[in-house]
Amino acid sequence: MRIVLALIVLCLHSLTTAYGTGLDFAWDTWLYGPWLRLVLPMFFALSGFLVAGSFMRSKSILHFLGLRFLRIYPALAVEVLLSALILGPIVTTVAFSQYFGSEMFFRYLLNITGHIYYYLPGVFADNPYPNKVNGQLWTVPFELLCYISLTAAVLVGFTKKRQVFMLACLVMLIAYPIARFFVHGGELPVTATKVPGNVLVETFLWGVVCYQYRDRLPFGVIPFGVALGISLALLSGLPMGEYFCAPFVAYLTVVLGLLNPRRINFLKGADYSYGLFLYHFAIQQAMVDLLPSLRTWWAVIATSLPASILVAAASWHLVEMPALKLKGRLPVHLPMPFIRNRRADVANEFGES
Repeated sequence: MRIVLALIVLCLHSLTTAYGTGLDFAWDTWLYGPWLRLVLPMFFALSGFLVAGSFMRSKSILHFLGLRFLRIYPALAVEVLLSALILGPIVTTVAFSQYFGSEMFFRYLLNITGHIYYYLPGVFADNPYPNKVNGQLWTVPFELLCYISLTAAVLVGFTKKRQVFMLACLVMLIAYPIARFFVHGGELPVTATKVPGNVLVETFLWGVVCYQYRDRLPFGVIPFGVALGISLALLSGLPMGEYFCAPFVAYLTVVLGLLNPRRINFLKGADYSYGLFLYHFAIQQAMVDLLPSLRTWWAVIATSLPASILVAAASWHLVEMPALKLKGRLPVHLPMPFIRNRRADVANEFGES
């Protein structure tokens, strides 16, 4: 499911890189706009569901955070360095001395720390979507916020009982749009083409709720259809509708994810979704820059898809998988608050029988 969502993101960004930002607002008015707006929330809901399982299996908070670090940071650091030290110098229109001495260059390197900055000197300035090297990285700070939020929920005891955690998520679901309403002086904020980052965090947390209640979730065509219909309605341009979509998107994501179809042999033992997410945008921008004849959505997909898969495979086998093999060296001596080391207590923390 992660690979499918990553491929959809790649196809969606082909419109942006081929035609520019004007199409962001155009596709949002199309019949399938709400379907496309489902993609990122589904990504975060799926992450919440899977990360909750990882959290339950972790022996300490340090162990859990270490696992997240190994999964996110090494591949991100390599992608940022490759963009800054190899891709940038190849396509830049400024002199190397100006490129490597620019403040923009050093600010771009801070992407490694989660401080997102999209620009490199003289890179992609004439593209239909100008200047941005890695436009997809805007979600990274919110992904980090997801892990911080889950850790904080454990520290204050919200996950001790799943009912308490779900109630906290409900309060957040209601309080956030109310706060946004008053921030805008009592007027409804204009619906964005993308689901707001804080709503993505909420969707992640509702994915955690679905993990906690997975023994009680109703699985069937009717509840799935209802959740899908509500999600599409809320994401169809309904004023502030996106602020209430999180529980419904999380549910339909989990139902789809648990269908568990047979895995393609090419993907067995590998997860190329993160590499696809990290590299596809820069690859598309580079192809559009170097080959102006590719500035159609289908040409961008046809060329960037195989290249992105190859780079994602290299990222998995050369960076991500070796990094994950280091998990045995992570510290486990600090007990997780409210969770003793017995597995039964950990399971009870997340509402399991």
